[in-house]
Amino acid sequence: MSSTTVGDLTELEQARLDFQQQLLAAGLLIETAVPGLYGRSGEFEDIVDGIDRVVVAAGPGAAATRLRFPPVFPRTSFERTDYIASFPHLTGAVTTFAGTNAEHAELLAARARGEAWDSWLEPADTVLVSAACHPAYARYTGTLRDGGELLDVYGYCFRHEPAVDPARMQAFRMHEFVCLGTADAAEQHRDSWIGRGLDVLDSLGLDATAVPANDPFFGRAGRMLAANQRHENLKTELTVRLYGDLDEGTAVVSCNCHRDHFGDTFGITTADGEVAHSACVGFGMERIALAMLRTHGTAVDTWPTSVRNRMFP
Repeated sequence: MSSTTVGDLTELEQARLDFQQQLLAAGLLIETAVPGLYGRSGEFEDIVDGIDRVVVAAGPGAAATRLRFPPVFPRTSFERTDYIASFPHLTGAVTTFAGTNAEHAELLAARARGEAWDSWLEPADTVLVSAACHPAYARYTGTLRDGGELLDVYGYCFRHEPAVDPARMQAFRMHEFVCLGTADAAEQHRDSWIGRGLDVLDSLGLDATAVPANDPFFGRAGRMLAANQRHENLKTELTVRLYGDLDEGTAVVSCNCHRDHFGDTFGITTADGEVAHSACVGFGMERIALAMLRTHGTAVDTWPTSVRNRMFP
C-alpha cells in the first residue's frame, strides 16, 4: 500500500476524491451539503436494480420469507440489538419536538439568533436502521418452527461515518439473507454464502477476495471484541480493490455468524428449546454498483455484454 502524498492528500485520499468527482460529474450521484450523503440518478438506480436481480437469482427464492422494513424501527427493538454498546459512533437516533407553544417560541428565538435549537428536541420512539436485518428479529421472539427460519430482507441502513470516499455512504442499502435456527444451521448458512457471494460478484465481472474481518467496535473493549471476532472466524468479507494497491480493498459483501446474540437478546429459541443462533450474508448494493462503475466505467452501454445480459435480461 502507498502513502505517497499529492499536495495535502495522500495518494489514496486523492484517488477517492477523484472517483467521487467522476461520479458527480457523470450525474450518477447527487451531492448534498453533508459528506457521504448522496442522491442517486435514475441510471444509478437501474444499476442497483440490475445487481439485485443477480443477487436474488442466487438466493433462496421462495424458501425464504421476504421482509421489507422502513429505514427507522422501534427504539425498544434497537435497544435489544445492543448496537449502542458496540457502535455508538455509527448510531443515528431520531429526535422530535414535543413541547408547548411557549417552548416552541423559545426554540424559534434561539434559531433566529443563530443558536443551536436541538435542546428543545427529545428522543422519539424510533432509531435509524443500522443493519437491514435488525428490525426482523423482534418478529421471531418465542419458539421457532422446526427447521428454523430463512429470511430475505432488503432495505436502507444508516451509519454515521461521513467521508469523501463514495464507498462510505452514510445511507445505503443492504440485501440480506438471514438464517435463524441451530448453531450448525447458522454456521452452514454463513459458510455456504462465501462461495455463492464470490460467484455473484464474478458474474458481475468483479475480481473479489474473501478475507477474515472484524467490525469497527468502539473503544478499548471494542478492540478485544474485534480480536475475538477475527480469532473465532465469525466474519468474512468479500472485498474488491476499488483503488488498486493503494489499500486492502473495499468490502462489498459481508458474511457473519452472530452466534446466539440475537437469539438471547430477543428471546428466540429453537424447536428443541435451545437459544437460537443466527447468521446473515449482506450484499452492499451501492458498494457493488460503485465497484462495477470503477471496474467497467461509467458508461453502462460499454460494459461487457455478458454482465449486462445478467443484469438487464
